[in-house]
Amino acid sequence: MALDHYVTLGRSGLRVSPLCLGAMTFGEDLGWGSSVEESERIMDRYIELGGNFIDTANFYTKSHSEKIVGDHIGRDAAKRDRLVIATKFSGNLYPGDPNGGGSGRKAVIAACENSLRRLQTDYIDLYWLHIWDANTPIEETMATLHDLVRSGKVRYVGVSDTPAWKIAQANLLSEFRAFTPFVGLQIEYSLLERTVEQELVPMARELGLGITPWSPLKSGVLSGKYTRANADQQKADRAAFVAGALNETTYKLIDELDVIAKAHDSTVARVALAWLRARPGVSSTIIGARRPNQLEDNLKSLELTLTTAESSRLDELTQPALGFPQRMLAFAPAILNGGTSVNGVKLPPSGFVMQPGDKPY
Repeated sequence: MALDHYVTLGRSGLRVSPLCLGAMTFGEDLGWGSSVEESERIMDRYIELGGNFIDTANFYTKSHSEKIVGDHIGRDAAKRDRLVIATKFSGNLYPGDPNGGGSGRKAVIAACENSLRRLQTDYIDLYWLHIWDANTPIEETMATLHDLVRSGKVRYVGVSDTPAWKIAQANLLSEFRAFTPFVGLQIEYSLLERTVEQELVPMARELGLGITPWSPLKSGVLSGKYTRANADQQKADRAAFVAGALNETTYKLIDELDVIAKAHDSTVARVALAWLRARPGVSSTIIGARRPNQLEDNLKSLELTLTTAESSRLDELTQPALGFPQRMLAFAPAILNGGTSVNGVKLPPSGFVMQPGDKPY
């Protein structure tokens, strides 16, 4: 697969690259990240290779990320029109202003206008609700987003970091009221974060939302930088995100990723990205890069296809313990079809399932 092998985002007609360029690290305003010049080189190389999907947010690097994208792409009509530019709202850039963030009508419209100004564009291709605002009725948020779409300032809307039941409510409401529905779901998803497979992934597949995972390498834990050999020696820029993930379970996974990588003459990071790209429901995976060589390395994951056996080994090492109702649903085939065993284990005679010879009352 190539970067210009475009796929539709969920059940929409929006065509995007299978790997999305995340711009969270554009700008050095937080003491880390890419300089303006390096950010521009990263964007140029991504576009040169056929990439068309760039993702940012109104408060990334104190909103500098949006401005970097706008200065380099927004003012260039030829570049801008062939790209899918996505940004997010919800973050409050104005401490002390109670309407400076969140998902209320006043906040969303102001955030959109400011993002358009920084991005130097007339429209946003994909506008994400960054995180659920429990203080604002979802009806108000969806009505506001629909108005932005009708005005031409936004083309599509998506949702990030929100419970599955709230997203389902929002899209069902949109269907009944003829509002613009969410077409994309942005969630943390990786070999080390699979709890989303309990509710969010099945919900997205059922409702037709294209999944765009963020942190596919778990803040760099699966980049290949961390191994048993250098345990406790590596210091990360975002240590708080990394420290808790480095344990025996993770090292077993990294060991297996290394074995698979060597079999393909590849790298740990590319194997982790290839596994995620093939997960059901995933449309485009967000990759971040602080340097052009990191971008090049991650993009090569598109050349890698894991065997069924390799994917199964990674699945077994990282399968999360999903709670209710998944445990209960394991019995569903036996209950619904009159079976006497579950996953090869015979049900006890006192179970819910009728046994041979039993008669219903």
